[in-house]
Amino acid sequence: MWYYLACFAKLAFYKEQAASTSNLAPVSIIIAARNEFENLQKNLIAILEQDYPQFEVVVVNDCSWDNSQAFLEELQSKYTHLKVSQLIEQEKYPTGKKFALTIGIKAASHNLLLFTDADCMPTTNQWLKKMQSKFNNQTEIVLGFSPYRKQKGILNKFIRFETLLTAQFYFSAALMKNAFMGVGRNLAYTKELFFKHKGFAKHQHILSGDDDLFVNQAATSQNVSIQIHPDTFTLTDAKKTFSEWRRQKTRHMSTGKYYQTKHKRLLGTYYLSLFLYYSFTTAALLLNFLMWPYILGLFLIKWLTQTIIFYNSGKKLQSQSLAFGILFYDILYVLYIVIFGTTGLFTKNRKHW
Repeated sequence: MWYYLACFAKLAFYKEQAASTSNLAPVSIIIAARNEFENLQKNLIAILEQDYPQFEVVVVNDCSWDNSQAFLEELQSKYTHLKVSQLIEQEKYPTGKKFALTIGIKAASHNLLLFTDADCMPTTNQWLKKMQSKFNNQTEIVLGFSPYRKQKGILNKFIRFETLLTAQFYFSAALMKNAFMGVGRNLAYTKELFFKHKGFAKHQHILSGDDDLFVNQAATSQNVSIQIHPDTFTLTDAKKTFSEWRRQKTRHMSTGKYYQTKHKRLLGTYYLSLFLYYSFTTAALLLNFLMWPYILGLFLIKWLTQTIIFYNSGKKLQSQSLAFGILFYDILYVLYIVIFGTTGLFTKNRKHW
């Protein structure tokens, strides 16, 4: 209840102030792509045709063996603001995504950097303009939202629920001046900040974390803003099978143990509270019939609070329909945390894609 009333309510009842778009500083959009020919075909033109006076798109073609390079070179003849960096596979010195992003950042001409993935498509041509509008004299990091497309099936619904809950958490934490993560599918920060923190040096050995671990180390109480306007969302497709999704989430969950202690405590206490609530409620229902009216009353208070706050947060992020299944998803989320959280603690982190 504390998390919903004191933390998540920050996003649920947040009133965004329109940011000025009069000072449109030049921006470099950076994409690291490895064998993403089909996704580049589908999404890159929408990025290249953003409504913005001065920007470049830097695509790092990271050792691809598909048709990515030929396609990118073809696009360069039409879009002069497309810059391509091609990396060649070195058997003795294999690289990972963080190396590719670092190459892209070094190749970028501008200080303001906006990141997304090759499998992401901006919802409108205002994405760049409205993400950039959040930068000011203090802001060095802008957190955006990247939802998954709605498809049939329980797995898709739960993936979208988990994505919305995660966004509710990291946006609310940022509004509480305690930002701890962002998602690389829609994230902006300055080139100056990147080099100030020596890039990804602290976690170069980890496959994931180019987004959340960097934000975790570089964010302060003053240098982070959020952008939740629907025009700035970047859409992508969710994994379609449980095995694909399991591999993805195991990799993602393995980075949490590298967060700052205060952020591990913030997340860990939430996970523990969920586990203890459902465990003790189940035990009380089984052991003492006389407790049922009290347990039901507390349950209704919790459910109504969750639904109202989750609905308001979801409405801002165009995912409010997920609030109506929050009890079912909440129980699944406990199982998800127990399984993937435990697995993540013991997963050996890899450096390569």
